[in-house]
Amino acid sequence: MSDVSIAKRKEKCENCTKQCNKKQSDDGANSHQEREEVNGQVNEGPQLLLSACLSCDGCISDEENLKISQQNLQEVERVLALNKKCDVSKHKVLVASICPQSLPFFAVKFGLDITEAAHKLCGFLKSIGVQHVFDTTLAAGFSILESQKEFIQRYRRRHHDSHALPMFTSSCPGWIRYSERVLGSLVTPHICTARSPQQIMGCLVKDYFSKQQKLSPEKVYHVVVAPCFDKKLEAVREEFYNSLLETRDVDCVLTSGEIYCLMEQRKVSVDELDSLPLDHVLGDTGDLVMVRHEGRGSEGFLEHIFKNAAKELFGLDVHEITYKNLRNRDFQEVTLERDGETLLQFAAVYGFRNIQTLVHRMKKGHVPYQLVEVLSCPGGCLSGRGQAESEVVGRLDKALIQQMEEAYSSLPVRLPEVNPALHTLYQDWLQGQDSSQASTLLHTKYKNQSQSHTQPPHMQW
Repeated sequence: MSDVSIAKRKEKCENCTKQCNKKQSDDGANSHQEREEVNGQVNEGPQLLLSACLSCDGCISDEENLKISQQNLQEVERVLALNKKCDVSKHKVLVASICPQSLPFFAVKFGLDITEAAHKLCGFLKSIGVQHVFDTTLAAGFSILESQKEFIQRYRRRHHDSHALPMFTSSCPGWIRYSERVLGSLVTPHICTARSPQQIMGCLVKDYFSKQQKLSPEKVYHVVVAPCFDKKLEAVREEFYNSLLETRDVDCVLTSGEIYCLMEQRKVSVDELDSLPLDHVLGDTGDLVMVRHEGRGSEGFLEHIFKNAAKELFGLDVHEITYKNLRNRDFQEVTLERDGETLLQFAAVYGFRNIQTLVHRMKKGHVPYQLVEVLSCPGGCLSGRGQAESEVVGRLDKALIQQMEEAYSSLPVRLPEVNPALHTLYQDWLQGQDSSQASTLLHTKYKNQSQSHTQPPHMQW
């Protein structure tokens, strides 16, 4: 990178928070309303959203910007158009994977329950040329199980490894990018190495599924439907690109809103769409039952890891988890106690303001938590900018979010531990839970990319 580019980026980074806050005060652009409850009073105002901060040109390189710009409806339309031609060399099998947090959006928009909405969405995707439509809940199960295992390992080495705890979850690409680019070595060694559900799904499609279909991975075009624009950033990370085959685990991320926009452009009537069941990576196993994992509308990493750790480390069965609100409903705490002794203390931290508070405490050594579930969007994944924004740019549609939360909570919960498909794939695809194959395909590494190992002086923690 040239000295000019470094100077330009340094100038941008030293002023971006101030400038963004000023801009938001003027016109509310690129912001979300975060709620803060203090002494029973609710204060609302435009706050800098983590994804908005990270999507400015101060953090994204020209190469990254080009890759992200290619993840759009036009690119998918281009692939679909090539498939209609007779040139076999350019033909690709289109696979779509739908995040479970996107399905409540379509359920509300369609006026249907989640299962029927999923079937209608599958019908639409197949009507435009997608051959296979999956749900990423299976991949999320892998991510949860690997995160549970890693937490137990970290907890047991906590006394001789200063980076073992606290462990931070790793499924939010906005949080990961902020950690790598700004927080650096203060945080990156603490991030769980389990890949996110999106990227595990990418491995499932490009490795296991393509082999089952006798296809080379580059002949598969994999689209993920997600609630969040930041998932586009995650898809273009270099570790998820196979340079030998020139293919990515996830070729394109489209938000729920972008898919809905495509339906409107094509003047599609939901009533006229076929209702088709989603496909299963293992093949024809009957109609796929729509389920969810525990938690508040994300993937429930905190709850799953908490219950597993209580059982594995202390022999305690935890059936219900009680959250305690701290600063607000997006900064919550969960505690495991026995005979007056605190055994485990976890926290859920959502939104940029709360992340700032968390890191401030960490810098001062005042973080009592063994695990923190971190998400950049206030309210979690259902509130992703790709589906929860109102017609006023930068503001959340609170009524829509409430409806999505109700729809999501209506799904039955299934623990990944009892999912037979996961056990089958661990053996048939990964050669066992503790194999080198499982370590390679289900985990990744995070690196310090910040200019300094300490927090930049312009950031006020």
